[in-house]
Amino acid sequence: MKKKSQLFQNPLLERLTRTHIAVPITLLLLYAAGLMYWSVYTVGHSITLGLSLFFTGLLTFTLAEYLMHRFVFHMRTTSSFRANIQYKFHGVHHDFPKEKDRLAMPPLVSITLATILLGFFNLLIGDYVFSFLPGFLFGYASYLFVHYILHAYPPPTNVFRALWINHSIHHYKSPDKRFGVSSALWDRVFGTF
Repeated sequence: MKKKSQLFQNPLLERLTRTHIAVPITLLLLYAAGLMYWSVYTVGHSITLGLSLFFTGLLTFTLAEYLMHRFVFHMRTTSSFRANIQYKFHGVHHDFPKEKDRLAMPPLVSITLATILLGFFNLLIGDYVFSFLPGFLFGYASYLFVHYILHAYPPPTNVFRALWINHSIHHYKSPDKRFGVSSALWDRVFGTF
């Protein structure tokens, strides 16, 4: 029997740290669709503006993914508190990379984060958030999908192969390089490829 990771002694807390990948992906896509509907039918964004903001949100997500992975998930563990946080956020994933129910943040965390981002981006860009955030959330859902494929299945022979190789190098050879999962763009820009 395979050893499973454990983050909390409390069984309820431990259960809340696990999820089937389809749950957060579905919730994020529904959240994004609702926001896009709102942007068109309530706010009145044109298709051109809506699509421009959507793709800007998608590109912004790829940068956020890179920065979070590099500087939060792989933060310097200069204290036991930081080591504990880093392990719970991401270190457990490096120790148990094939654990399918730990490849995404739990649904409650994902929806809470999406709502916090809605408020934050609304403060920054106003009603444009209703077209921008769907792109960002679509990027996040795509990242979850790609990350799941890379860990749950044998090496692909299709378009995901390059991403699989890139992510495998990060996991098994150079954890201080190749932080992009859904794209190598920012690794190339910031010299961590």
